[in-house]
Amino acid sequence: MKALKTLILTVALVCGGIFSANAQMGGQKIVYVDSEYILSNIPEYADAQNQIETLSDKWQREVKALFDKVEEMYNKYQTEKLLLSEDQKNAREEAIVSKEREAKNLQMQYFGSEGQLFQKRAELIQPIQEKIYTALQEISLQKNYAFVLDLASGTSILYASDKNDISDDVLDQLGNVMQTVRREDRKKTNAATSGSRSGGTSGTGNKGNVQKTKK
Repeated sequence: MKALKTLILTVALVCGGIFSANAQMGGQKIVYVDSEYILSNIPEYADAQNQIETLSDKWQREVKALFDKVEEMYNKYQTEKLLLSEDQKNAREEAIVSKEREAKNLQMQYFGSEGQLFQKRAELIQPIQEKIYTALQEISLQKNYAFVLDLASGTSILYASDKNDISDDVLDQLGNVMQTVRREDRKKTNAATSGSRSGGTSGTGNKGNVQKTKK
């Protein structure tokens, strides 16, 4: 799903409190990640996306079939309306309204704000998010990073040096608990190859080559 690709892992991570400018000068460091790049190099995330899209397509077809039935019933009613008694008209109209209500209820059941698609996303994506956040937090505490920004979040970052990008470090850390694409095979996202990072070397993007990275 397109919406999932805009997932923001971390806008700002504060380790041990809010650091002042003096803390930055005293050894604290601001770094960044590219969440799209991280997610694109986790096969489990791609699998989750495929499951979600498959379910979404299936449920959309079910909902569409009901709405098509409503339209069919309505068109037939309009064609035969002049030949029906008042009682028959009322019965047909009630049947159409009932079928439309059924279609709308099914639509809400699948695609509502708390519907089955939302629940499935949470079930499949949230564990991945939590693992990424844990890896990010562990690295930040180990390396004494004050803030971690997300390059893919839409935050206004005018300049970002490649040496402050810890996305690969996060993926390596994640390799201790789940499969990630090997560093040499990782692919760059659009966000990762734009701006100050355009001179970087892109990976092959071969998701088939995965391993558990051991630290």
